[in-house]
Amino acid sequence: MKLILFLLLLALPLSYAALLYNALVGLKHQVGKCWANIDVLLKQRHDELPKLVEVCRQYAQFEQTTLIKVMEARAAISEAARAGNIGRLGELEGGLAGLLGQLFAVAEAYPELKADQQFSHLAQRISQLEDNIADRRELYNEAVNLNNVRIEQFPDVFVARLFGFRPATPLRFAAAETRDVDLTALFQR
Repeated sequence: MKLILFLLLLALPLSYAALLYNALVGLKHQVGKCWANIDVLLKQRHDELPKLVEVCRQYAQFEQTTLIKVMEARAAISEAARAGNIGRLGELEGGLAGLLGQLFAVAEAYPELKADQQFSHLAQRISQLEDNIADRRELYNEAVNLNNVRIEQFPDVFVARLFGFRPATPLRFAAAETRDVDLTALFQR
C-alpha cells in the first residue's frame, strides 16, 4: 500500500510537469507556425515587387530613385527574413511600406501608368499582401506574447528553464516608419 501511495505521489508531479512541458512545446511551435505564415506572404510580395518596378520602368520619365529604393528595401527585407532577424525585419518592413506609399503616390502623376492593367493588378495584389502581412503579424505577436507569458509564469517557469525554452521576439515596426505617408509632399515633387 505504501509503495502504491509513493508511486502515486511521484506520478502526479511528473504528470503535471509533462503537461506543462507539452503546453510550452505547443506554444513554441505556434510561434514558428505563425512566423512561417508571415514568411510565405513576404516571399509572395518579394516576387511581386520586381514585376511592379518593371512596369513602372517602362514609363521612361518615372522617378527612378523611388524604384531603386524599393528594390534595395526588398533585398534587405529578404536578407533579414532569411537570417530570421525579427527586429531588423520589423524596421525594414516599415520602411518598405513607406516606399510603396511613395511609389503609388508618384504613380498618380502618370495617368497612362495608372490606367495600365498590369500596374493596376500588381498594385492591388501588393496592397492585398500588405494587409495579409499585417493580419499575420498580429497573429504572430499574439503567439509570441502567449509563449513569453507562459515561460515566465509560475510553475511553468521551472519547466521552461529546465528545458531551455527561450522568449520569442515580437515583430514591431519603428514608430517613425508607421506614420501615414504625406501625400501632399509627394505630389509637390
